[in-house]
Amino acid sequence: MAYPEPLEALVLAFERFPGVGRRTAERLAFHVLRDPAARELPAAIEHALRATRRCSVCCNVSESDPCPICSDEKREAHTVCVVEEPRHVEALERAGAFRGRYHVLMGAYNPAEGTEERHLTLAKLVTRVRSGAVRELILATDPDAEGEATALCVLEAVEPLGRADLVVTRLARGLPAGSAIEYLHKGVLEDALAGRRPVRRKV
Repeated sequence: MAYPEPLEALVLAFERFPGVGRRTAERLAFHVLRDPAARELPAAIEHALRATRRCSVCCNVSESDPCPICSDEKREAHTVCVVEEPRHVEALERAGAFRGRYHVLMGAYNPAEGTEERHLTLAKLVTRVRSGAVRELILATDPDAEGEATALCVLEAVEPLGRADLVVTRLARGLPAGSAIEYLHKGVLEDALAGRRPVRRKV
């Protein structure tokens, strides 16, 4: 028996979200029907659409333009960490280990899923680098095939600028502490093997 048309429409709406398949969409739809608090979802979506904007400098999501990070004079303005998504900025900020600024590409280069160079914020990044204000670009894209392709796109975009003084670095990679080798991504293992170091015993 097919679902009633309004319920089926809700399932299909959830299915449009990235990573949400049919079964997950059905679970979400039935949760909406069961939980009265789910009625707050449309208002939350509307508020996010109305109050959230993109920073004109780094392209991150924010309530203000420029965003709080770009307008913070205590941050190191000459060092820019290039990430794929706003959630990566959030992760780095939670770690509290980086005091520079960011550039958010708003995606990863993945033509198979419809994301090409023109969909990324490379043009704004090139403008920032061309201005001379950036001295180091830290490539912090994911350690997978799409992340590597995205990092290459960034390199190809900034190299023609001829900035001999510009330093481009990549986040160090290897085996994360506390992880099990059998669960690690192929690319992580390759990087760990390529970056292996000699071990010296303490005398």
